[in-house]
Amino acid sequence: MIDRAFFDRPVLEVAPEVLGGVLTRRQPGVEPVSIRITEVEAYDGRIDPASHAYRGRTRRNATMFGPPGHLYCYFIYGMHHSLNMVCEAAGAPTGLLLRAGEVTAGHELVRARRSVRRRTPLRDRDLARGPGCVAQAFGAGPETDGADLFGGEWTFATPPAPVEHVTGPRVGVSGDGADPAVFPWRFRIPGDPTVSAFVPGRRKARR
Repeated sequence: MIDRAFFDRPVLEVAPEVLGGVLTRRQPGVEPVSIRITEVEAYDGRIDPASHAYRGRTRRNATMFGPPGHLYCYFIYGMHHSLNMVCEAAGAPTGLLLRAGEVTAGHELVRARRSVRRRTPLRDRDLARGPGCVAQAFGAGPETDGADLFGGEWTFATPPAPVEHVTGPRVGVSGDGADPAVFPWRFRIPGDPTVSAFVPGRRKARR
């Protein structure tokens, strides 16, 4: 059983220990949804140009500057929400983007949420494959931002033993934050079918 101190550590220490852990949401009137986390990305607003917090605190990213053990949920690309676990002490804007996982409970509800406007059935591996899919599987929205992982509705259980992991560049990140030698901050379970595909960031054409 973990407490808030688990998240009150450097984000790069927390990242590999989240892999294989299970995040669960219990809402009144619906079946619980649980996802075993297989892929995360670390972000540190103090030194990381790819972080939302790199240029300082705003109303949008305020949760990242708050206490650890909360969820930072934001809307991106005008398309979907993404979930992040806030790490380190208040004032240190760091977090882990939940990129992918395996649905372990609440399959019917997740499939209903993920099948809206789809014509072909989703494979189990794709139910929470990608950050937008993770958030949709949990039914996360604007009200999720700031949710406490120790408040009852959300819980996180670490794996019984550390899992094997590999690191590499983050998905879709461009610019200075994309340098794999400086920011190999994507952590994933190798060979797991739910891990999302790597897509490099777009490079600006030279003028």
